[in-house]
Amino acid sequence: MKRMKILLTVAAMLCSLCMTACGSGSDSSSKESSLANQTTPAAEATAQEEITQDSGQQKKDSIKVGLICLHDEKTSYDINFIVSLEKAIKNLDISDDHIIVKTDIPEGEKCTATIEQLVSMGCNIIMADSFGHEPFMLEAAKAHPDVQFCHATGTLAHTEKVDNFHNAFASICEGRYLSGIAAGMKLNEMIADGKITEEQAVTGYVGAFPYASVISGYTSFYLGAKSVCPSATMKVTFTGSWYAEKKENDAANLLIKEGCVLISQHADSMGAPTACEKAGVPNISYNCSNSATCPNTSIVASKINWTPYFEYIINCVMNNEKIDLDWVGTIANGAVQLTEVNERAAAKGTQKAIDEAIEKLNDGTLHVFDTSAFTVEGKNLTTYMADVDTDENFTPDTEAVSDGYFHESEYRSAPYFNINIDGITLLDTAY
Repeated sequence: MKRMKILLTVAAMLCSLCMTACGSGSDSSSKESSLANQTTPAAEATAQEEITQDSGQQKKDSIKVGLICLHDEKTSYDINFIVSLEKAIKNLDISDDHIIVKTDIPEGEKCTATIEQLVSMGCNIIMADSFGHEPFMLEAAKAHPDVQFCHATGTLAHTEKVDNFHNAFASICEGRYLSGIAAGMKLNEMIADGKITEEQAVTGYVGAFPYASVISGYTSFYLGAKSVCPSATMKVTFTGSWYAEKKENDAANLLIKEGCVLISQHADSMGAPTACEKAGVPNISYNCSNSATCPNTSIVASKINWTPYFEYIINCVMNNEKIDLDWVGTIANGAVQLTEVNERAAAKGTQKAIDEAIEKLNDGTLHVFDTSAFTVEGKNLTTYMADVDTDENFTPDTEAVSDGYFHESEYRSAPYFNINIDGITLLDTAY
């Protein structure tokens, strides 16, 4: 009986609850419908994040970069581009199957065939790394307006003004100046140790060709050395090739025979550094550190880090933004760098001297081609019409000297300093 009362009580309560719910039936239905159609802030954020992620992935999936290299991974110059591109896509979280690297592409018709192949493979960005690739890249840009053609070391983009053709370089004269400081520090150490006299502080330089890029490079290196070792002079020889290991080795040995006690280079093989290591002559390299293979003589190397530029052009394409016609990399944006100083070969205090100079370059109190720091035929340079807007006759067209210095890499990314200054001797060698 007691159990029956309990059951009846429970049933009554349930009935009451049901009647209450039924009594407000229309309002409840409306409320439920309203709630069902509402999106919470958390849900909205999640949905937006998914859309953003999908959009970002679609942008990344749309990218395909082709890289045309003059030589291959054996050269310090070409491997520098390849590694920089690999770092860029890794930083941007893009799969490595979105890049295609073509090596050993000469500066001729094979370049055109390679470009067409990369276009047919779906590349929407094509980069070429050598000066002589430029005319073929320019013509291809006109033929394929939907593809972005980017070219290192070239001179024509800012004058031709083809929307999808671009030049890029870096103010590497600053990097070479800094490596020159390392050279000057070493010369001072050798003088202090009695290994050489002040008059014997002669550096040597293995250049590829007597082009403005090479002249600008060895001059800035020399000025860096001279800034800390005033008695320094320099001798230069050319090989006639960007990559010729035996010629570069022979050139370094010639310079050593000519009394050079430290060697640097603008050439791409291990020819010169190997000769220096064998002879026990300090060496400043280009594009990569040689401290592992030449531990006793390799001091440091200046280099262009192309990763910032690759990231820049890829982001521009992904975001449908215009790429600069003529881009200049700097120390500030990480495009101009030095490798780690090899303390085993470098003079004490080298890193500190380099760091102090970097600060001055960045704040504008130091300029590589300060005209008070060098002379031309015994006179300071007060004016110079440089060949900036390159034409077939290489006509000088731009005043490059003002405010007490030559403005390198400011009116065009590729170097245009091509002046023979006092203190540098060009050896009469045929290549």
